[in-house]
Amino acid sequence: MRKKLRWLLSLVVLISTFSIGSATAGAGTAKADVDADGDIKDRILAVPGMSLIEEKPVDGYRFFLLNYEQPVDHRNPSKGTFKQRISILHKDTNRPTVFFTGGYFLNTTPSRSEPTQLTDGNQVSMEYRFFTPSRPEPADWSKLTIWQAASDQHRIHQALQQIYNKNWIATGGSKGGMTATYYRRFFPDDMDGTVPYVAPNNVRLEENSAYYEFFKKVGSKECRDKLNAVQHEIFDRRDEMVPRLEKWAKENDYTFEMAGSSDKAFELVGQDLVWGYWQTHLDSQCDTVPSTDASTDTLYKWADDIGGWAAGTDQDMIPYAPYNYQAGTQLGAPRYEEPLLADVRKYPGLNTPRTYVPRDIPMEFNKDDKAMRDIDSWVRDKSSQMLYIYGQNDPWGAEPFRPGKDTKETAVFTAPGQNHRANIATLQEGDRAAATRMVMKFAGLDVDPDKKPKRLTTYDKKLDKPQKNMLELRP
Repeated sequence: MRKKLRWLLSLVVLISTFSIGSATAGAGTAKADVDADGDIKDRILAVPGMSLIEEKPVDGYRFFLLNYEQPVDHRNPSKGTFKQRISILHKDTNRPTVFFTGGYFLNTTPSRSEPTQLTDGNQVSMEYRFFTPSRPEPADWSKLTIWQAASDQHRIHQALQQIYNKNWIATGGSKGGMTATYYRRFFPDDMDGTVPYVAPNNVRLEENSAYYEFFKKVGSKECRDKLNAVQHEIFDRRDEMVPRLEKWAKENDYTFEMAGSSDKAFELVGQDLVWGYWQTHLDSQCDTVPSTDASTDTLYKWADDIGGWAAGTDQDMIPYAPYNYQAGTQLGAPRYEEPLLADVRKYPGLNTPRTYVPRDIPMEFNKDDKAMRDIDSWVRDKSSQMLYIYGQNDPWGAEPFRPGKDTKETAVFTAPGQNHRANIATLQEGDRAAATRMVMKFAGLDVDPDKKPKRLTTYDKKLDKPQKNMLELRP
């Protein structure tokens, strides 16, 4: 999967953030009328609105790829429906269930998130609305909001809870971690616990000093200096880089209409290279960064490995328009531009969500919308059973969620030296044990307080590969 630019993660306009109690998200969710001892596929397909796409073989489980019929507008279900893809990795109805979303496309290959690995549970995964094929036709983009998406999750939980009636945990990484947070804010009684990984908290939409301070201190000075120097050198060789980009695009049928030109596409990718390095690499890997006297071919390839030149093309931008639409209308996104590139940057202000959304989709940020401030305030003051995991050197952790002292059963753990791939396994030993105990408690599982808690499954190289949505997108 090609790497994406930082702005490739968007959330949308929240409609009536505060009218949670009057929402009709659960309307029309009927109960499945089927023998509780029947085949699990029959029980799932007895849920009204559920249909099977395919069942895939997987050792130790049954894996179902499904469509679930959802209202386009949960506040007005009569306005039409669309089919939303979900998957179920079924272990046993007597086990806990993990509700995973990456916040983007659905991974159609069987996989286990970390909480699923720890608890030996079932896993329900959801494709985020408006990512194809889970998109209404015609698409009313005003219905792409965090509340509407949370309501999608709520209806899925309502529909499946009658089958999977043990404890539920919501989880996800990056935008999926944001999604899990928003879901709990709007439907706090659905889940027994929520475990967001590396979830950005874009609450200070007009204030970006946290990101500037982060890049002044991240990692070692030696690595920071090396990265800054090679990024600047790549810009100094723009006249050599852009022709290579144009040749590659022509050979592979890529275009630059949304960016505006190949030169602008070069700048979109080039200005994010330092960010991209810290997102996916460690300080200890800095010896892989080329020197400023490396050949142009070497620098071009390194930039492609870190940022992906395809990220500046129409072909990579269009599929992720739903994220960028949300980032530009409701979620917000860091307005960070590397100051050391000021003398070589030609298009200041280009790297914004609007650049990554087709121009025929109307898009305007509602400055009066209090959605992100509402989420931040709720996490600080009223949240419960929330476990946040961050990486110390992850740029997206510069503005984290912070449950306050009056919240219940909440914690934030930071993995030293880790990036956007941080998880419970990368925490220091004491934190790892504490976090694992929290997950087990959320899942309703007994843990001996006198013993170090361990995952209840053995590692499976097919099922336990990292989720691409969490690792390769920004965020």
